[in-house]
Amino acid sequence: MKDRALRYRKEIPTAVLDTACLRMLTLIDKVQQHRKPGTKANYQQHHQLAQRLAAESIVLLKNEDNLLPLQPEKQRSIAVLGKPAQEPVIQGSGCATTVPYMLDRPLDEIFDVAGHDFDIHYAIGAPQDNFIDEQAQAHAVEVARNAEVAVIFVSTAIGEDGENGDRKDLNILPSHEALIRAVAKQQPNLVVVLANSDAVVMPWLPDCKALLETFFAGQGMGRAVADILFGRANPCGKLTVTVPNTLEETPAWLSYPGENLRHHYSEGLFVGYRYYDRRHLTPQFPFGFGLSYTTFSYANLMTSVTQLEVDHSLTVSVEVTNSGNVAGKEVVQLYLSAPSGELLREKRALKAFAKVELEPGETKTVSMLLNWQDFACFHPGMNEWVVDSGEYQLHAARSSRDIVISTRVKVLAPPYYPPLKADNSLQQLINNPPAFDRVVKLLVSKNNLPEPMVREKLIAIAPDLFCGLFIALTEFLAIDITREELASALAGH
Repeated sequence: MKDRALRYRKEIPTAVLDTACLRMLTLIDKVQQHRKPGTKANYQQHHQLAQRLAAESIVLLKNEDNLLPLQPEKQRSIAVLGKPAQEPVIQGSGCATTVPYMLDRPLDEIFDVAGHDFDIHYAIGAPQDNFIDEQAQAHAVEVARNAEVAVIFVSTAIGEDGENGDRKDLNILPSHEALIRAVAKQQPNLVVVLANSDAVVMPWLPDCKALLETFFAGQGMGRAVADILFGRANPCGKLTVTVPNTLEETPAWLSYPGENLRHHYSEGLFVGYRYYDRRHLTPQFPFGFGLSYTTFSYANLMTSVTQLEVDHSLTVSVEVTNSGNVAGKEVVQLYLSAPSGELLREKRALKAFAKVELEPGETKTVSMLLNWQDFACFHPGMNEWVVDSGEYQLHAARSSRDIVISTRVKVLAPPYYPPLKADNSLQQLINNPPAFDRVVKLLVSKNNLPEPMVREKLIAIAPDLFCGLFIALTEFLAIDITREELASALAGH
C-alpha cells in the first residue's frame, strides 16, 4: 500500500490530493452536523409509498384480447405459477442490495386482492436457476390446464444483474422460458409477469396473451402487480429501454467486449432508441412504450413562441383526452428533431415528458418547458455545446416510435466556427467564412490574382479534394506558402 501511495504521489500533485481530502472531510463534517439520532420512521407509510411507486412504474407490454384486468365473470379460476410469485425478484446484486423492512409476496397479495371472487391455485413450476425440474413443470402445466387463465412469474438469473460484471446474454432463465412454452401449449390465456434489470429478448412472446414488465420494482412490487392484474390500478409505466428482437440487433454487438483487453465505445451518440431510429430498425418494443386499460388522444400541439432566440425558453402544450372507459394516467413524451447541420444528430431526441391523470372523457392541457440548452448538441471539435440555427420539429408522442402530433419552431442561433488546422479539408475552410476570407487574402498576396477568381477556384475544386488544406493549396494550386503562414491565417493572427 505504501509503494502504491508513493507511485500515485509522483503522478498527482500534493495540492490535488489535499483538495480531494478536504472535500471528503467537508462532507464528513456536514454529515455529522446534520445527524438525527433517534429519528423514528413510519415504515408503514414508506411501504405504502413503495407500493404506489411500483404500481406507477410497471409497464404493460402486451394485452391481447384485453385479457387484463382479470374479471370473475370471465376468468374465475386462476393458476399462479413460478417461484418468483413466492420469492419476488425485486432488486439486483451488489452494493445496491438492501434488506427491506417490509416485503410483499405476489402470491399473498393476489389472494388478498382476489378475495372470494376467484379460485386460485399455485404451483412452483420451475426453480430459480437453470435447472429444468420436469416433475415440477408437469405439475404446473396440469394446474394451468384446469384453470381459465394462468399467471407465470419469471425472471433473469439472480446474481448476474449487478455492478462489476455484465450479463452473459439477454435471456430470462432457461427453466422459466421452458415453463412458459410448456404451459402455453395447454393454456392459451397466459399472463407473464417479468422481473429483470434491463431489456431481455422475448422469443416466447407469441406464447403469452399479456405481459407485465416490472423490472426491479422494489418491496411493494407484489401488491402493485396484484392491483394491476385485477384492475385496482391502471398500468401507466413506460419503457425506459428499447427491447430488441435479438441480442445481435443491439448497438454494441460488433464492438463488445472489444479485444486485446480494450473495449471500444463505438456507438457514439447512437445508443438506445437513437440507434434503432437511425438504422430504421423495428425493435420488439420501442423506448417509451407502455399500454393502459384505457386509451388517450392528443390534439392542439402548440408552442408559446414560433421563433426562439438565444438563451430564451419556450413552453410546449398539448391537449390530452381520456378516450376510454376507465380512469388512467398517460405519460406524454416530447421529442425534438434538429435540422441538418455539420454534426450528425439523432433522428429524434426525448427532451421532456409529463404524466397526467384523466377520468373517462376528461381533457387536460399538458405543458412542458424547453430551455435553450435543450436545443444544443456537443461539438467535439470545439469542446463545447452549440446550437444550430434552423427549423426544429417538436413531436408529442406515446413512445419513441408512436408520434401522435408534430409542430415546428424556428431557432435563431449565432454562427459558430470550429478551429481549423492545416490538415482540415478545403470544404471545411469554405464552411468557415471568417477563416476563408483570411486565407483568400493570404493567397491573393502571394500570387497577385483577383480575389473573386481565387474564391471561385477554391469553391470549384473543394468537393473533389480529400487531402488537407496545406497540400491542396501548395500541390494542387501551386501556391508558395508555409505551414506557419497558413496556420496564422486560420487562427486569425
